[in-house]
Amino acid sequence: MADSSFDIVSKVDHQEAENALNQARKEIEQRYDFKGTGASIAWSGEQILIIAGTEERAKAVLDVFQSKLIKRGISLKSLDSGDPFASGKEFRIVSTLKDGISSENAKKINKIIRDEGPKGVKSQIQGDELRVQSKSRDDLQSVIALLKGSDLDVDLQFINYR
Repeated sequence: MADSSFDIVSKVDHQEAENALNQARKEIEQRYDFKGTGASIAWSGEQILIIAGTEERAKAVLDVFQSKLIKRGISLKSLDSGDPFASGKEFRIVSTLKDGISSENAKKINKIIRDEGPKGVKSQIQGDELRVQSKSRDDLQSVIALLKGSDLDVDLQFINYR
């Protein structure tokens, strides 16, 4: 009998992120408390740039964007936001969407599977994803449950379960 396997990935649906950003931009343009404050949110290359007149307004725009991401099913673990910084008379926040599992996090996940997972489960790093293999599908299910319960700073998806 062949080994069963699945892949662990961390991917962001960029179309959903685009939709969340557009919804946040529309809400900021229409909300009364943002009128005349110069608050805006837009893509700046691969990053998301938030501009506002005060630090509190910039954080409020970020909060609106985060709520739209949650409604669209994107985990906040995949959003990496910096602190507000002054740029002339305005405050800016630069945010990025994390795609893929960094080698440091892949090693952490590998170690969790080795230390706490069932015996006979093998995991290997393949670029920015991990492949987990075992003879028993029940062992694979317990590895998924283990990783969902662990406190990692990465949004994980489990794909190609076979």
